[in-house]
Formats: sequence, C-alpha cells, structure tokens
Amino acid sequence: QVQLVESGGGSVQAGGSLRLSCAASKSTTSFYCMGWFRQLPGKEREGVSINYGAGPTQYSEQYSESVKGRFTVSRDNAKNTLYLQMNSLKPEDTAMYYCAATYGGCLLREDTFAAWGQGTQVTVSS
Repeated sequence: QVQLVESGGGSVQAGGSLRLSCAASKSTTSFYCMGWFRQLPGKEREGVSINYGAGPTQYSEQYSESVKGRFTVSRDNAKNTLYLQMNSLKPEDTAMYYCAATYGGCLLREDTFAAWGQGTQVTVSS
C-alpha cells in the first residue's frame, strides 16, 4: 500500500507563492494519475489539478477553473514526488491540500482516486 506525504504548506499573503510536495513511498511511474485536491471544513473535497499519462517523461495536466493560469502541477519520477506550484495566491485558496494517486484513469473527482495523503494546510491572508 502506497504512502503519500504532503509538505510545503504554510501561511502566505495574497499574491504570494508556495510549492507543495507529495512524496510517494513507491515509484510514481506506477501511477497513471496523480492529483491535488483541497478541502475547507464542512465542505466537499474539490479537485485542483491532475497529472496523468503513461509516462515516464510525458504527462498531461488538467486544472480547475479557479486555479488555471496560477497553479502548475508536475511530477518528478526520479524523486517519486508530485509538486504543485501555486502562484498569485488568493484568500479563497485557503484550504487543506491533499495529494492523491491511482493506477488507472482519473478525473478531478475524489472518487476516481485510490490513495490519499494526510494533507497540508495552506492559509492565504489578505
């Protein structure tokens, strides 16, 4: 069973940047699809971005409309790590961010993912 560990969260002012990392306990080439989700207390988990493909060097990405143009997802198979570069952060980006992975295809929906990390908190102040 894979372990996913997120890091890189923190507090930042609006307009700032953060880079989240998701370290996997096995080779990330195993996963056709990896992604990032976020969740506010009492709300459903929202898909932020997915990175998918047969690899090992070429992947496709998809983003939610709310982060398109500001966030970039990437995968480094040599380090078994998924990243989320977040620029031009807004207060509405404040949430717990989760990494996810699955062996098959996926969508920006949590029910298409099999494995999850514990999350890392991102707080953006105005």
